[in-house]
Amino acid sequence: MPIGIMSAIPEENRRLVEALEGPEDVVIDGMREYHSGTLFGEPVVLVFSRCGKVAAATTATALISRFDVRSIVFTGVAGSLSSDVRVGDIVVADRLVQHDMDASPLFDAFEIPLLHRSYFDGDRGLTRALIAGGEAFVGDLASHVTPDDLAQFAIGTPRVSRGLVLSGDQFVTDRAYARSLCERLPGALCVEMEGAAVAQVCFEYGRPCGVVRVISDAADETAAFDFTAFVDRVATHFSYGILEHALPIIGGALRAR
Repeated sequence: MPIGIMSAIPEENRRLVEALEGPEDVVIDGMREYHSGTLFGEPVVLVFSRCGKVAAATTATALISRFDVRSIVFTGVAGSLSSDVRVGDIVVADRLVQHDMDASPLFDAFEIPLLHRSYFDGDRGLTRALIAGGEAFVGDLASHVTPDDLAQFAIGTPRVSRGLVLSGDQFVTDRAYARSLCERLPGALCVEMEGAAVAQVCFEYGRPCGVVRVISDAADETAAFDFTAFVDRVATHFSYGILEHALPIIGGALRAR
């Protein structure tokens, strides 16, 4: 059984696709192209889901139902919600929540109707592996990202953090709205558009899920400019470098279960 690896946009997994050994491109219903093969010694299926929770959930479901993946790892970028998390830092989700889910007064805010839960946990084994992969990548950063690109985004030595990740169908570019998210969901480290939806699918199918994000912007009025440049010049190298170190650990942990 392979490991599913998802990204929301092609640039986030471009180097991973290029590094795939024995690739087989499979296009199926849903306008998704799935790349199967071996990556860093592990059987994988790579796919970019497109942006947003619906796109991510349908892609995750296809990975499980059509390719029978053992687990799913989502890698990509996110906007910071914490002063402790800066551009270039790496965040691994230990919990995820859909910040735009609100079926009150029928259910509590953020609660997924009929599942009786608001938060989804990142799998502990995948979380540990992604943290280890992030830390190893930081030690090898200079071999992946050019000094000029690091300087453009004022990236020194990135920090690797674990914590709460928020997902919603909004690209957050308003400082006041970002503050309101932090007030409603204390402890949030970053915000993105897919992770919690993938975590919900994995929860319902009983498959381990891990989410790793590199911070591309401050989720404020400068986010659109920072995001575009960062994804184009930096994000793809982070995804490659983190998974280069993490995938063998993930594969070993899954085989040991």
